[in-house]
Amino acid sequence: MKTHKKSKFFPYGMMMPTIVIFGLFMIYPVVYSFYLSFMEFSGGTYTFVGLQNYIELFKDPVFYKALFNTFFYLIIQVPVMIGLALLLAVLIEQKFIRGRGFFRMATFLPTITSLVAYALVFKVLFNTDHGLINYIVEFFGGDKIQWVYSAWPARASIIISITWRWVGYNMIIILAGIQAIPTEMYESASLDGANFWQQLRYITIPAIKPIILFTTITSTIGTLQLFDEPYILTQGGPNYATITLGEYLYDNGFKFLKFGFASALGYVMVIIIGILSFIQFRMNKED
Repeated sequence: MKTHKKSKFFPYGMMMPTIVIFGLFMIYPVVYSFYLSFMEFSGGTYTFVGLQNYIELFKDPVFYKALFNTFFYLIIQVPVMIGLALLLAVLIEQKFIRGRGFFRMATFLPTITSLVAYALVFKVLFNTDHGLINYIVEFFGGDKIQWVYSAWPARASIIISITWRWVGYNMIIILAGIQAIPTEMYESASLDGANFWQQLRYITIPAIKPIILFTTITSTIGTLQLFDEPYILTQGGPNYATITLGEYLYDNGFKFLKFGFASALGYVMVIIIGILSFIQFRMNKED
């Protein structure tokens, strides 16, 4: 019996559904949003305005407030979160810890919690009059804090909520890297008299440096796109004190229907993310 050879185009045919879906839901929106960034939506029609959306964006004081808040969250929250994730991963992996599986699950559990659900829970916890946090503050002799209605406490509440949710996610990734380190290295270091902190500094951190870089970059991208927490906890207030670039984009695109302006902001965010990722790669580049 003769066997028919498959056409050389057969693999591409099998890939075509994936290519079509990727092009339709990924490539097309990216290209079309770039086109929209040069347009203005008014009266149900689009009008070409050139760079006007970008010029208007850089003249808008709310944009600079959103930029400041986003970078504030980035500078404070990302190092704290990665540091906590590293510390928890190292501690959970210690031999004297019992029930390590339970602690891994408990630390990772917030990650699978619904964004909206956990943000609403934190909104209740940070309630000025009836929130658990203020009850604890008053128990220790402090005054009630306007967590949601004052600028700096509101920023702090957002940082606390983000850290609680994402520490476990980064911890699991870092933990996988730590488990790949040969135990012989730690045994040799112990014989040489190295203590816990010396082993962490000279063995653990250098060995998982690429993983730390990965979690830092992904956390940076996530923070620059931050939307859910400030939108639910503070609605960007008070007086735009907690608004982020992601929430600012949402407001312009879906509240004010300024699709061209929102698209321009989206591409500015892409440029910022690209620059920061490049800087992080360069800072961690190995010879």
